[in-house]
Amino acid sequence: MVPDSSEPVRDNPPEQALNRLITPVAGITVATAESCSGGAVAARIVSISGSSDYFLGGIVAYANDAKRRLLGVSEEILASRGAVSAECARAMVEGARQAFGADVVVSTTGIAGPGGATARKPVGVVYLALATPAGIEAHEHRFAGDRAAIIAAATEAALHLLLRGVQETLNRDTSLA
Repeated sequence: MVPDSSEPVRDNPPEQALNRLITPVAGITVATAESCSGGAVAARIVSISGSSDYFLGGIVAYANDAKRRLLGVSEEILASRGAVSAECARAMVEGARQAFGADVVVSTTGIAGPGGATARKPVGVVYLALATPAGIEAHEHRFAGDRAAIIAAATEAALHLLLRGVQETLNRDTSLA
């Protein structure tokens, strides 16, 4: 059977690396807070056997009201900065960390298109945030392509960010021991 060329070939997907990294180490937990990726980050994590040892869950908060009610994103952030902003991405990881009590959390919020864009926030702009015991960081990305390509790219980037957060948390924990 010939592989579908529309599907990316992933020899070492980040969710498998995440699983290999965490599985031997008890106590590290992860969670997700997703908007534009619609649960794809969580789906990739749970597709790997053994993820139930560390993955606590995910919240898909697509609507602003869900971001407020489920993740505690403030009305002030949504009104002044918008749902597609670094501030919203940070608030989302804080909310998910509080909801799940996870050590490492990643969030996604952005514009996958084709609609919803503005001059300041074009299709493909995505904010990812990472919360670890060391703090919270947010990053802006600009992904190209159609809706499916943007969601796939945001999901992949979020998984790599989550993997880095877990690695840094493990390194930090071993250096404190």
